[in-house]
Amino acid sequence: MDFSSRYRTQCSAIWATIASVTNARDRLLLAAAEMLESGATVSTRAVCDRAGVQAPTLYHHFGSKQGLIDAVANHGFTQYTAVENSGDPLDDLRTGWDRHVQFGLAHPSFYGLLYGRAEPGRACAVTAPAHAALRERFTAAATRGMLKVPADDAAEQVFAANVGITLTLISQTEPDLGLSGRVREAALAGVLHTPSADAPATRASAALTLRALVDDDPGDLTPGERGLLDELLERLAR
Repeated sequence: MDFSSRYRTQCSAIWATIASVTNARDRLLLAAAEMLESGATVSTRAVCDRAGVQAPTLYHHFGSKQGLIDAVANHGFTQYTAVENSGDPLDDLRTGWDRHVQFGLAHPSFYGLLYGRAEPGRACAVTAPAHAALRERFTAAATRGMLKVPADDAAEQVFAANVGITLTLISQTEPDLGLSGRVREAALAGVLHTPSADAPATRASAALTLRALVDDDPGDLTPGERGLLDELLERLAR
């Protein structure tokens, strides 16, 4: 069984658990999930008919049809993109990238809802936790002297590349997973380096490392001192 089939099977098992609960909210979640997985258009009337409830029930639990769709997508996205901390930031970043791609290929309808309806100046609330987790992984890498750029910049660059390659693979008849691996390594190489005992840290990487360490534990620094230190470290990191 390929990974796409495996993830579909796992997703079905998750929603089967929801189906075993007979309250209206979970029936709506299940109905919307089944329709999204099948590629059907999720209208308020259709999802309510499938769940056996009236429209006011949907509005009571989710506020709107979009609120219901966001809840379904958030459940699936959280399940499949969460990565436990292994103690190796680089391995965690690679695993997170691969799970992101796997989710998109296994659930293209969900993924299209997450990344196919971008609005100017408005971040997607559903994917915000995943983005925050990516920043945390890069912050962990920074404390080890592995970053070439600030953690926020690294997260933005890699996240953009991860979304782009996933959308590209979804559009392919036969997804080229090797392409994903090559883009992943190129994206990571652009923001990371692996320090060695023989290669002293550069001024920029040392500044980024110190900044991450101070962010994690500011000690007795006052807000003014923190601001001054941040400004100095930002200049040194250029």
